[in-house]
Parts: sequence; C-alpha cells; structure tokens
Amino acid sequence: MIKALNAFIIYLRLNNHRYMLGSNNSKKPNFVKLEGTIVKWLFFACATVSILTTVAILFTLFYQALSFFDEIPVWDFLTGTRWTPILKPRSYGVLPLVSGTLLVTAIAAIVALPIGLMTAIFLSEYAPDKLRRVLKPILEILAGVPTVVYGYFALTFVTPLLQTILSDLIIFNALSAGLVMGVMIIPMVSSLSEDAMISVPRSLREGAYALGANRYEVSLKIVVPAALSGIIAAFILAISRAIGETMLVTIAAGATPRLTFNPMESIQTMTAYIVQLSLGESPVGSLEYNTIFAVGLVLFAMTLMMNLLGFWVVRRYREIY
Repeated sequence: MIKALNAFIIYLRLNNHRYMLGSNNSKKPNFVKLEGTIVKWLFFACATVSILTTVAILFTLFYQALSFFDEIPVWDFLTGTRWTPILKPRSYGVLPLVSGTLLVTAIAAIVALPIGLMTAIFLSEYAPDKLRRVLKPILEILAGVPTVVYGYFALTFVTPLLQTILSDLIIFNALSAGLVMGVMIIPMVSSLSEDAMISVPRSLREGAYALGANRYEVSLKIVVPAALSGIIAAFILAISRAIGETMLVTIAAGATPRLTFNPMESIQTMTAYIVQLSLGESPVGSLEYNTIFAVGLVLFAMTLMMNLLGFWVVRRYREIY
C-alpha cells in the first residue's frame, strides 16, 4: 500500500514537472495544492479503513459474546475453575484456559526476554558493523518461520529431548510449547531492543568512556537505562505476541483445559480452544458456538491491557535527547 502511494506521488510530480516545462510558473501553486490535497485524503482513507476494521471486529466480538452472557453469568464465566462447554456436565469457567495461556507465556518470557536482551546488547554495543549486518538478518529468519513448523518442532524434537531428562513428561505439555515459543519471539525482543539502544546518542557513550568506563559498564549502566522505555515496550509486545499465539500451542501443548501451573502437564490455551471449536460441528448461534466469542473477548482484553501498559511505559520513561 505504501509503495502504491509513493508511486502515485511520483506520478503526480512527474506530470507536474512536464506541465511546468510548457506553462507559466504561476500555475505551480495550484499543482502543489492539488497534490497535497489528494495525498491527504488518500492517507485519511487508509486511516479510516483501519479504524472501521477495528470497530467491526469489536462489534462482532461484543455482539456474539452478549448472546453467550445472556445465558451464562459473567461472574461464573470469569471465576469458574472448570471448562467443559461440550461434554456433560457442562461448565463455563474460563480460568483453566487463562491459566494455560499464562503458563505458556511465562515460560516463553523466561526464555526470550533475557536471551533477546543480551543479543540486542551484543549487536548494538559489541558486534562490528559487518558482523551485525550478517547476524541480524539471520536472526530475523526465525520470525519468518511458520508457527505450525514451530509446533511440530516442539512436538517431535523438543518433547522427546526433554523426556530423556524428565521421565514424567507427557507428549503434550506446556513446557516444550513454552520453550519453543520463547525461541520464536526472540527476534522480536532483540530487534526492537537493538533499535532502542542504537537510538541512544553516541555522546552518552563517549562521555562514559572518557570517565574511564569499560564497554560492559557502558552497555549496562548507560545504554540500557537510556533505552529502557524501548526495551520494556519490546518486552510487552513480545509477551502480547506469545499470548495470542495459536498453532504452536494447539499442536504442542495439548487440548486439556486444566487449572494448573505445572508445566509438565497437558493444558489448553484460549487460542487453542478457539481453533478446536472452530473446526468442530457446533451449530452457528448455539451456546457452544458463542463460547469462542466470549473467550476471544477475554483474549482481546488481555492483549489490549498489555498494549496499553506498553504505551504507558513508553510515555512514562521515554528519554528525549
């Protein structure tokens, strides 16, 4: 879309230039004004489409979820500890799905955040330019691997490897799914954190070196604190990405909604449940069908809170140089 807009702007300017070669310069302000007006309305149309899409998604979620909450009390849904919307006796407590989602996300964060931050420090402060230009694209290849491939990698490689160490580990478990998800979101953490560190002015580093600090001290005591808002925002965005991950946890973590924080057990996340029921035979408009919108609404609320937290952190701790 951006390329198309740039091409259109270039086309207008070329036509403007050709016209100006054979006409009076007094016409130039009219062409400039026309070009600015067209570009302004094009950008406004793109922004409007984005806003309308968001509103339509929210309307669909709320409309379908209200049909569910007409039959199931909100309090029972948010505080219930059993989730069996298909099997009898039916229960609609979403806490097992929430706990499964948080468990896998916590494991992924434990893996991705320190490794991603250390990678970003290396690329920003230690790696030569030639090495950085090679390593960064290779690292970002991880972000281009389909999540379904990560899921089968966790199921067929990581889980058997962990079973050689943990004999009680079952095939479908939260541990392997969380570990592989952590590897998956490392590029997001490292790339965004490195961008924040590179934006720190060179003068701060040179001032620290002039006072006798070594590279390790400059990295951890000058650069990281100066880029803290960007680093925390990267952490929050990566965690939000982990919360919304679908295919990896659907394949590797299992489909057993269980209120547990034991990573060696099979669990089910909110996204995995949505996939499971969407592929089933629940009639459209039924209570079972509407559960996916209620769960989706909870998932939306969680990711929205994470994004709002990231926005607040960036505004609160942002350093302007």
